[in-house]
This record gives sequence, C-alpha cells and structure tokens, in this order.
Amino acid sequence: MTTMRTFKTFSLGLAITLGLFAQAKSGQAQQLETLTVAGGCFWCVEADFEKVKGVKEAVSGFAGGTVSDPTYKQVTKGGTGHLEAVQITFDPGEVQVETLLALFFRSVDPTDAGGQFCDRGQSYSTAVFATPAQKAAADTAKANAQADLGKSVVTPILGAAKFYPADSYHQDYYKQTDVIFTRFGPKSKANAYKAYRKACGRDARVKELWGAAAPFAGS
Repeated sequence: MTTMRTFKTFSLGLAITLGLFAQAKSGQAQQLETLTVAGGCFWCVEADFEKVKGVKEAVSGFAGGTVSDPTYKQVTKGGTGHLEAVQITFDPGEVQVETLLALFFRSVDPTDAGGQFCDRGQSYSTAVFATPAQKAAADTAKANAQADLGKSVVTPILGAAKFYPADSYHQDYYKQTDVIFTRFGPKSKANAYKAYRKACGRDARVKELWGAAAPFAGS
C-alpha cells in the first residue's frame, strides 16, 4: 500500500511538473509578436530578416488583397490586390519592433512606388501592415527614413491585413538545395536566388540609396 501511495504521489508530482513546463512553454510562445512587411521579392526579405537576432521565423506570403488564399501565379499576374509580403515572428525581449522597422526601410527603396528593383508592378510594391499597437512605431520609422534620405518616402503604412503563406516551394528559397532550371542554367535554388538577387540590382540600389546604413546589402 505504501509503495502504491508513493507511486501515485510521484506520478502526481511528475504530472504537475510537466503541466507547469507546458504552461511555461505556452507562455513563452504567447510572448512572440509578428510584423508583416512588403519589400518586393519575398525571398529576399525573408532571407534578410532571418539573419536578425531575435527573429524566430520569417514566412513568405501575400497580404493586402481581396482574394482568399491566393496563389503565387494569381498575385504576380495582378488583379488580386495582394503584395508579396513576409510575416516576421520575433521575440520583443530580444529585438524591438522599432528596430525591425528601421531595418526594413533601409533594406528597400522606399522612394519607388512602381515596384522594387527589377520587379515591377503593384504586387512588388512596399508597405508596412501595422497592427494598431505598431502604428505609431511604423509612422515614426517612415518619418525617420524620409528625414535620413531627404527624399519623399512613398511606402504606405497600412492597417493589419490577413496574411496568406505562399506554398512550400517559396519558403526558405534562399537556402534550398534542390536543382531547378533558370535563365542562368540549372542551379540549386540557393544559387539561383543569389544570381537573381545580383541581377535584379537589389543590393546595388540599396547601397546607393542608404550607403553604410544599408543593413543587408551583400547578403
């Protein structure tokens, strides 16, 4: 009987411990926040922000349109109203949203209303999809970017919008090893991404615009 009671007590204690551990993990997960931005090619934005300390994940997708669960083909063809966007999940204890917004503006050409770099059209334009809690920080980041550039910044600060992740083909494109056929010849996705980024002139334009303040140019 004593042995059985001891076993039950141990089991109850273990269950409580495991329950507290699960609650702690759940509490930590709830502390994570998201920021959704559009900066032209979502492969590039994802690759840039996954390098930032405190960012836990960056997911390529679409936001801002009127069609539910759009495909990549639908968005790039036009007419859905969506922008290529990236949802950044971050730990505010490690990196603040103000820092991420400052990095975002300095990783794009916020003076260009017609797209980004070699990618033209509405779906490649820039935007910040700010939650009500992020609106003031986004407005300040935009004003600071405009003051630093001495040029008009056209990137709009929009309200929070439904985010639709792109299919798996586009996630972590910059580090995938499977081989595809491109205009540069057969290449792994990782190498195709590097060739595309260089040919598109993204880093060259960002360096020209922001100089030493460009955080990701050359990545």
